Amino acid sequence: MVRSALATKRRIGQGPKPFAGYIPAATVVFASFLTALPVISTSGWYPDFGFLALISWRLLRSDPWPAWWAAPLGLVNDLFTGFPVGFSVTLWSATMLALDLVDRRTMWRDYWIEWGLAAVLLAANEWLQWRVAALSGARVPFLAVVPALVIGLCIFPISAWVVSRIDRWRLGR
Repeated sequence: MVRSALATKRRIGQGPKPFAGYIPAATVVFASFLTALPVISTSGWYPDFGFLALISWRLLRSDPWPAWWAAPLGLVNDLFTGFPVGFSVTLWSATMLALDLVDRRTMWRDYWIEWGLAAVLLAANEWLQWRVAALSGARVPFLAVVPALVIGLCIFPISAWVVSRIDRWRLGR
């Protein structure tokens, strides 16, 4: 058999998938829809998957979307997670702006720095959720947010890996 027939196909001239610019936003919306799964729980032990996907995409690549996309994506997250309308819009917009500042201030980031950034952002998200619930009259102990925070921190590497595979697929690499 000819050696070229045994080689893998070359992808010369193959570009990104159609609508490649919208795939990151679609995956964030899909992650926000995960809260609609029929999982019954008396306490919110699961993290905000949409926020986790947003952080994963933003830490991987800053070019797929402008910062203003955080507002409509946050609105979709608010509608499906049950947060007060405007909570995710504000938090996600502030997150995008904070990550823009981090990008301007750092010359390079390794995996541990990104995991630390994700930890800080996830902790801020869980704390703000707890504060909004307390301000609206819910008597929620602070220890109730710890499982969601720990699970979110443990899931972040998996989320970052999934996002990197989706990004590789959408760019045709």
